[in-house]
Amino acid sequence: MQMTNDKGKVERASERAETGLDIRGGDSKFPAKCSSDSEVSLSQQMMPSDANPLGNVHGGYIMKLGAEAGGLAARRHARRPVVTGAVDSMSFLSPVRVGHLLTLRARVNWVGKSSIEVGVRVEAENPVTGELAHTNSAFAVFVALDDNGRPIPVPPLILETEEERRRWLEGEERQEHRLQHWRKKSLVDG
Repeated sequence: MQMTNDKGKVERASERAETGLDIRGGDSKFPAKCSSDSEVSLSQQMMPSDANPLGNVHGGYIMKLGAEAGGLAARRHARRPVVTGAVDSMSFLSPVRVGHLLTLRARVNWVGKSSIEVGVRVEAENPVTGELAHTNSAFAVFVALDDNGRPIPVPPLILETEEERRRWLEGEERQEHRLQHWRKKSLVDG
């Protein structure tokens, strides 16, 4: 759950009332952005050099492409360099074969002060048959950086649809879970 002071809550509520927009997270000194403003879609045909001897594309290669798509969406939202802060698990639902067209779609779900959660969906298309398979999904958190490599505030997010509001709430819950896990780990390791 995002922490804000009472003044920030009042300002945000006032801004929503004045504009009629559902604006959440980020730093209000920046213009708010819609998720669609930073959405990324990357497509690439899978080649033999991307695969193992069985003709299945390496999972690590798909994860790399997912990180690139997610990082681009976060960078477009922040308009700053970003680094990966966390990646939730990525399950492989079906194999990606050599010759398939892999498409990765990345979209901002949630923003904190300097953090941006991006959802990445991966689909593989057999370009001969047209068969399309959802192969992977993941959530990644990126942190925006200033010119000295330190975290910097990011723009708020405008939620335009019920789907975006649902994604925001789920992202907020995931972030709280990540922070709780990190706090517990810090206590054990520290």
